[in-house]
Amino acid sequence: MAEKMVFLSSEDTFFEEQIIEYKYYSGFAISQKQKSIRSLHDAIKSLYPDKSVLEISTKSEKEEGVKLSAFNLPFYHEELRENRHIENVFQASKVFENGGPFKDLLNVAPGEAKKDTRLVESGSLTGFELYRKKWPLVPKTMFYDWIYITALKQNMELAEKLLDYDIFTDIEFNHKKSLNCQARAAAIFVSLVRKHKLEELTESPEIFKSIYGTKDAEQKQMSFL
Repeated sequence: MAEKMVFLSSEDTFFEEQIIEYKYYSGFAISQKQKSIRSLHDAIKSLYPDKSVLEISTKSEKEEGVKLSAFNLPFYHEELRENRHIENVFQASKVFENGGPFKDLLNVAPGEAKKDTRLVESGSLTGFELYRKKWPLVPKTMFYDWIYITALKQNMELAEKLLDYDIFTDIEFNHKKSLNCQARAAAIFVSLVRKHKLEELTESPEIFKSIYGTKDAEQKQMSFL
C-alpha cells in the first residue's frame, strides 16, 4: 500500500488536503500509472461516494485531465505575447542565491525545463520573478497556484470542465518531496468559482495571498509538506 495527498474543493476553506491510502502499481509504463490512478480513485470514492474525482496529469485517463497538466496547459506570457506551458513559466521564474531567473527555459520542452541542471546547481531557492515582479517563497505554493489559476482564466472553455469535479489528484505528485501541485491549484480554482470570488481574489497577488489564511494557520497547513 502507498499514500497520496489529494485535494478537495471546500465550502469552508478554499481547499483541503487529505492523505489517502491506496494500492500502488510499480513501473513507469502509462498502463501501470493508470492502474495506480484507478486504485487511488476507488479509495477516494469509498470515502466520498457522492464526489467526482479527476486526475490531472499526462497519465490521466480523461482528456481534460491531460490537457490540464502543467506540461500541456498554455499560459499567455505578456512579455513574449505568446503562449508557454505552465511548467516552463514556473521553472523560468525561479530565482536562486547564485542565479536566475533563467528565462531561456521558456523556450525549451517542458520536461527539459524541469530537468535543467542550473535549477539544482545555483544554490538555495530565494523566490520567483515574473514580469519583473518578485514573489516570496511564503505562502509556499502561492506563486505556482497563481500562475496555474491565471492560465485557467485564460483558457476558460477548458477550465470550466473542472467544475464537474470536486476532488483532484496528480499521480506524479509526492507530498514528501514536493510542494507545488496542479491538483491543489485546480481545487482552489473550483472553490473560487463556486464562491463567486474568482475575479475578486485573483485581482492582485496581495489579495490572492488571503486565501491561505493567517501565517499561523498557513504554517500549520504546510508544515508536513
